Amino acid sequence: MTTTYQLDATEPLKTNAIQPLWHRAIKRAFDIIIAALGLFLLAPFFLLVIILLKREAPGPLFYRGKRAGRNGRAFGILKFRTMLDTPQNANAPRVTAKDDERITPLGHWLRDTKINELPQLWNVLIGEMSMVGPRPEDFDIATEWSQNARAEILSVRPGITSPASIIYRDEENLLSGQDFMTAYYQNILPDKMRLDRIYVRHHNLLGDIDILFWTAAALLPRLARTKILEGDLFGGPISRFVRFNISWLMIDFLVAFISAGLVGAIWRSTGPINLGLPRALLIAVETAFAFGIINALLGLNSVAWDRAVPEDGFGIIVSSAIVITLIGFYHYFILPAPELPVPVLLFTGILAALGFISARYRLRILTDLSAFWTSRRGALSSGERVLIVGMGEGSEFANWILRRDRFRRAFTIIGIIDEDPLTQGMRYDGAWVIGTSADIAQVVKKYDVGLIMLAASNAPIEDRQRITEACIETNLRIVLISDLMRALQRWLKQTESMTTPRSY
Repeated sequence: MTTTYQLDATEPLKTNAIQPLWHRAIKRAFDIIIAALGLFLLAPFFLLVIILLKREAPGPLFYRGKRAGRNGRAFGILKFRTMLDTPQNANAPRVTAKDDERITPLGHWLRDTKINELPQLWNVLIGEMSMVGPRPEDFDIATEWSQNARAEILSVRPGITSPASIIYRDEENLLSGQDFMTAYYQNILPDKMRLDRIYVRHHNLLGDIDILFWTAAALLPRLARTKILEGDLFGGPISRFVRFNISWLMIDFLVAFISAGLVGAIWRSTGPINLGLPRALLIAVETAFAFGIINALLGLNSVAWDRAVPEDGFGIIVSSAIVITLIGFYHYFILPAPELPVPVLLFTGILAALGFISARYRLRILTDLSAFWTSRRGALSSGERVLIVGMGEGSEFANWILRRDRFRRAFTIIGIIDEDPLTQGMRYDGAWVIGTSADIAQVVKKYDVGLIMLAASNAPIEDRQRITEACIETNLRIVLISDLMRALQRWLKQTESMTTPRSY
């Protein structure tokens, strides 16, 4: 049973990471449905595991360990037993290391496949845990956390899986030797807590589904050996698809439907035509789907339109023109008997295109298109490959400077590193967000980065220090925003001296 004992009885846990009631209700309903369905489907398999455990060694079938739950309350986490049941094991370390002699042969297999964790579906069903959330830490270890970390991490139900548990899925293999607990406290626990706090601040249902997807994928032998980028983990394929495609598809359908209705009403007042609701809906569906597919192919659905650059505005016009052409071709060359005049389809497409642009780009389109043509000179040139680390005003300033006519000949922006999982895979100021600070080393190697632009000046001190250390470890040149103009002028002089012919 769940106890009411808290980690700090004198000071209740407080946090600012409070989700709305409807969000918590949806998450809890999702947990109940998945847990109940999982227990029902896995019941025969559970029976088989229980028989194997009985045959292997005497002792209880399940392990129930004391863990820190939501709001600091203790609960008993449920797992299949994987260790020998001896009195000596009761006082053994709370963290398991590589080649632990306490683990049975069957226990090794249960741990490697994570099957030993499946009984926690019962913890989820009765409300002690969630399908996705910070992994519940040993109660005694959790008492050593700082008050701020404790309040934030324990503000939500702990989960069967989490971003930290996926990244550290081979945690036992990382710990060895007699002093492995020190290594755990110094090297693993701080990063797991950082990941847990990021999850608590930004979690949502789509993100939870993504984490469940990555958890299942990580169990496959081939993918188990592949390191998952932290940015991909928090902003996975499912949440990205919905945010970048489904949401815009619904908006585009509404815009196209209104456009078709307006054109039909206007045309009916001047001539014998009745567009009707079914035809308006059909045109809206055709237009929205065609526009969504073209935008996905061009990468326009992933643009953060409040931070778009001129190239993005030009792309939406090109996409609209392609959609109008395709719909016109379909109606008058594919369909056997077109019912609508060409002007009706043409004006509907044009009005819908204006609606698409207004919905995304608002009033910036005219000024940005003007700036686009003046900034295209030298756009195809490539120079020093730059990675911008950090978002906010510093990132905007770095992007603006590096995209000026002279500077863009000497520098090529590879992308942006940002901690916010909701920005992963999106396009800001003309540059893609391609990872978090944990991915800096991999991104540098993958894209052959030669220069890091450090723009994380608005981050908390502890985060700024960690990000700076990650940049230093790459052994690349690092430019602070405060030193940006001086560094750029120096590089431009070097570039010009190499390209300017000498006179003799």
